[in-house]
Amino acid sequence: MTTTDNVRGAGIARFSVVALDCPDPVALARFYSALTGWPLDADASGGWVQLDPPDGRGAALAFQKVSSEYRPPRWPGQDVPQQLHIDFDVPDLDEGERQVLAIGARKHDEQPAPQNFRVFLDPADHPFCLVRA
Repeated sequence: MTTTDNVRGAGIARFSVVALDCPDPVALARFYSALTGWPLDADASGGWVQLDPPDGRGAALAFQKVSSEYRPPRWPGQDVPQQLHIDFDVPDLDEGERQVLAIGARKHDEQPAPQNFRVFLDPADHPFCLVRA
């Protein structure tokens, strides 16, 4: 399989979440909730807050707490590059892993919860996760 084989095909995974690192997930989620009109999670108090599209179609927007050492991106410079990762749902983590490795991804050394999700790096070293659907 080449990287162009899936351009018009079914693909390996379904795009599900974009997660932004930030020092205060609830505050940032409230901002994006006001911007999009999407409701906050009922559980919007911890280290992960998610906004789901109200119609259930499309990807969610999530906010993930990082340490007090958080440094916001400085665009367009690269001293502190933009910070985000993308999650993709897959029905089978092992099969999804096999397929993304075959198209050029690398498995990251850090795997906080490999039974639920796995972290990979794309060819440009941007992190993304495969998440058990």
